[in-house]
Amino acid sequence: LPAHKPAPGFSNTNYAPGNQVPYDYPQHAPGAYQGVAGAGSYGFQGQPMAVPGGFAVPPIQNQPIMTGGTIWMPVPPPLPNCPPGLEYLTQIDQILIHQQIELLEIVTGFETNNKYEIKNTLGQRVYFAAEDTECCTRNCCGPSRPFTLRIIDNLGHEVITLQRPLRCSSCCFPCCLQELEVQSPPGTPVGYVVQNWHPCLPKFTIQNEKRMDILKITGPCVVCSCCEDINFEVKSIDETSTVGRISKQWTGFVKEAFTDADNFGITFPMDLDVKMKAVMIGACFLIDFMFFEHAGDKKQRAGVWQ
Repeated sequence: LPAHKPAPGFSNTNYAPGNQVPYDYPQHAPGAYQGVAGAGSYGFQGQPMAVPGGFAVPPIQNQPIMTGGTIWMPVPPPLPNCPPGLEYLTQIDQILIHQQIELLEIVTGFETNNKYEIKNTLGQRVYFAAEDTECCTRNCCGPSRPFTLRIIDNLGHEVITLQRPLRCSSCCFPCCLQELEVQSPPGTPVGYVVQNWHPCLPKFTIQNEKRMDILKITGPCVVCSCCEDINFEVKSIDETSTVGRISKQWTGFVKEAFTDADNFGITFPMDLDVKMKAVMIGACFLIDFMFFEHAGDKKQRAGVWQ
């Protein structure tokens, strides 16, 4: 068989499509050694050692942080050529995104700013995301609204900014399709999510900061289901191999019927460029707004394939 070529954006030349960690496969638990093949890359703790008298014992690093009852992922050390705050993404190959339920929105139908928890598979919060949109824009434009979404780390620093301009939500206008800009740090673009025209499939392209195509995203023909997850496959640029997945997770009849609070899972190769991981997170939020965000009447959505 011919040798696989690494997809653009991958740092490991030995990566072969199909070798990524399956979606349901757990991450390595904290405590694994760094720098050892096959071992986890965060949460390393050295064993206690005897030290000569007069020497101070350095404090234990990389412990999970508890703030307000929330367990945050340990702060990783800074890395060269990595935007500040994206070091977390170098240590994980899948994340979970939970949208918070807003009681005011359920009772009154009044659209509020969306808020999300972004966690690793150990349940530790990696980031917190909050929409920053004016009241009139939210309630007049519904799911099609332009928005700024700010993603902060456990130090309260805004590490990723997502900006979605107002665009057409109909496939009848291929020159004005959806687009999302991903910035990290805020004000510095690191990539884009661009909707591609297709008569029946939701398709997107992930681009880097130079507008070069890096990955493709393809969703199902009908973006609705009952009692099962909805998967958007992340593929190589030639669409011959699957390298990741964005999944809308089924949350149960009551939550699906009465709220628009959605849960998503994202998987990507561990050695994918952290900037492209950040853009995949942005793609997840764009997909949420386009296909799974209810308007006040619980009917209108921005997705043209619903």
